[in-house]
Amino acid sequence: MNSDTTHTMFGAHRTTGDVLAGIDLTGRTAVVTGGYSGLGLATTLALTRAGARVVVPARRPEAARQALAGAPGVEVDHLDLADLASVRAFAERLLHSDSALDILIASAGIMACAETRVGPGWEAQFATNHLGHYALVNLLWPALTASGSARVVSVTSGHNPTWRIRWDDVQFEQGYDKWEAYTQSKLANILFARHLDLLGRPHGVRAFSVNPGWILTPLQRHLPVEEMVAAGWIDADGTPTPGLFKTADQGAATQVWAATSPHLDGNGGDYCVDCRIVDGNPTDSGAAARLWALSADLTGLDLDLVH
Repeated sequence: MNSDTTHTMFGAHRTTGDVLAGIDLTGRTAVVTGGYSGLGLATTLALTRAGARVVVPARRPEAARQALAGAPGVEVDHLDLADLASVRAFAERLLHSDSALDILIASAGIMACAETRVGPGWEAQFATNHLGHYALVNLLWPALTASGSARVVSVTSGHNPTWRIRWDDVQFEQGYDKWEAYTQSKLANILFARHLDLLGRPHGVRAFSVNPGWILTPLQRHLPVEEMVAAGWIDADGTPTPGLFKTADQGAATQVWAATSPHLDGNGGDYCVDCRIVDGNPTDSGAAARLWALSADLTGLDLDLVH
């Protein structure tokens, strides 16, 4: 790791405009999953303001078009991350229209939902937050490598050392807990970026995982108000606890920084918070490789075997 990039002039309350100051993304193409809501929307708008062409794949394309109406340089397409056939179809369309992809930000996600099964019986949070993005990167690999200097950013959460992959029951078939399933998927996001960078760096593809911090967005849509009040996030009237949350634009700053900062050209595989690299990756390389192998087995996709 390049130690000079561990700390920057930026911090917790910097915005996407701060981190993109002086950066011109004209001629570059980005894909932002979830790019029409919450952090993803702030990310999309920031990248377009810097000149990038942004493709926003959405499970609800019409809602995405409404949210992005008037934003220049944005294209909306259909993608359901929980459906491998949908992921494959989107990737095929993108590869047909674009020879190179410079930035892929995996921002879409679900949190603490009721037990839901998708695809071949996969747990929905692991499938949507991790497996769908794993498949997307594998299928878009030709475009990422064609860029020569592509970056993949995996949006995770604040890491806790108690998080674990339930290796013997990754789909929670032996008892479901919505928070354990969520934190498993977020740990998977960090492990995924770590191993992807190992595989991608010989091909000019670097990967980062980022914790955007505390932001109130539609991500909390599955949580009862009473649960958020009990957690101290909001009061009984729905007012956020003062000083606890960033704005969406502040939250998006770290993923935009990881995707674009020239100071990170010599880095990859890192876990980032508040526009800085955290000293010492909080995950184990052996676990990252094990998750990659498991994901390859579940999806039938593995760029490590092809390249």
